[in-house]
Amino acid sequence: MKTIREIDAKIRNGSAVVYTAAEFKRLVREGAEVTAADVDVVTTGTCGVMSGTAAILSVPVAAPGEFERAERVWLNGVPCMPGPCPNERLGLVDLIVSGTAHAGAGYGGGHLFRDIVEGREIEVLAEAADRSIETRVTIDDLAYARIFTTRSAYKNYTAYLNTRPTRVTTIFSVTGLEGPCREVSVSGCGEINPLENDPARFAIRDGTPVLLNGSAGLVTGEGTRSTPSRPNLTVIADMAGMQPRYMGGFKTSAGPECITSLGVAIPVLDDRQVAALRVLDEEIPLPVADINTRTVLDTATYADLWQRPDREPTYHPEWCEECSACAAAAICPTGAFDRETGIDRDRCLACTACLAACPNDALEAGEGSIRVRGRKVPITLRQSGRTLAEDLCRDLKEMVLDFRFTFTGGGER
Repeated sequence: MKTIREIDAKIRNGSAVVYTAAEFKRLVREGAEVTAADVDVVTTGTCGVMSGTAAILSVPVAAPGEFERAERVWLNGVPCMPGPCPNERLGLVDLIVSGTAHAGAGYGGGHLFRDIVEGREIEVLAEAADRSIETRVTIDDLAYARIFTTRSAYKNYTAYLNTRPTRVTTIFSVTGLEGPCREVSVSGCGEINPLENDPARFAIRDGTPVLLNGSAGLVTGEGTRSTPSRPNLTVIADMAGMQPRYMGGFKTSAGPECITSLGVAIPVLDDRQVAALRVLDEEIPLPVADINTRTVLDTATYADLWQRPDREPTYHPEWCEECSACAAAAICPTGAFDRETGIDRDRCLACTACLAACPNDALEAGEGSIRVRGRKVPITLRQSGRTLAEDLCRDLKEMVLDFRFTFTGGGER
């Protein structure tokens, strides 16, 4: 039995044993008998489309006294909700912006959040009863800019397919989910997910330090729609410390969604936690349901999704026949592909939507499929970025080892 203070002391003196979740799972698969005495911290993470993401922003729109009250506000065309206590006589508007708010079919709140973090100029339009003001701001102009989630890091998800012949418009597909049973859309980072490794929340409690999109933040509580079997979290962090590659927009057939990442370092105090940390993809159920009725048709595991080789798309420009319009670039939900420059790994979620779109097979990745009632159904969309989540786990491990992240203070919180 260890204490948090003992682990922090080991972090300070450089003797702490820290693994990423992927490293720890490798030890488990190799048959290592790991106990709490052998490990001090395991860093976990998840990355993917998380609809319950929003931002709170304090935006300057005019000089003090020049503006009465904003009734409607847009940032880069994305509609915002003015805060409940307006004080625009100070020249500021407090805004709440949903990550799923839409400026159009191809741009939404998630895109806006990444543009803010990247330091891009943001167009502001504020309308009052008798006038409107247009201006531009960057993140340096925002006195307050934080992202919070109402539900994130779901312990497990449901995969969806369409049993009917008519294509279904849904956030779980880029072009619409084709049927009957022609493709399956999946979500979740499986064995490296924070709550998958701490389902009883021995370590992940209210006030626990986390990384939200790479920025130091805090768990604020249990999330909306959370249940004992499918828990999730609410978290908050300052946008100023966020890293663009861990966030952004994601186009779907039902409109833009929001990519969010969460990293949690789990201090290992006893063997109860080690038992939870031993969970593997092969043991984590992935229910497969009909998108129309939500009826569960079968159950796969996360090994069907993540324990396959070559899950990252590879581009072969020599196979490209330079179609007049590049279908792969057009369908990419994060704008990560261009046939001239290839795949932008800082934007690619490895969703694999581009593979089916390219008529010349210039993009390839390892085969992914799930058996549903004996039938092999191809995975055509992954809405979670396992590789990005693993990168976040490595970032968090380095922060712990460099004493930039501790559990009782003295490092970044």
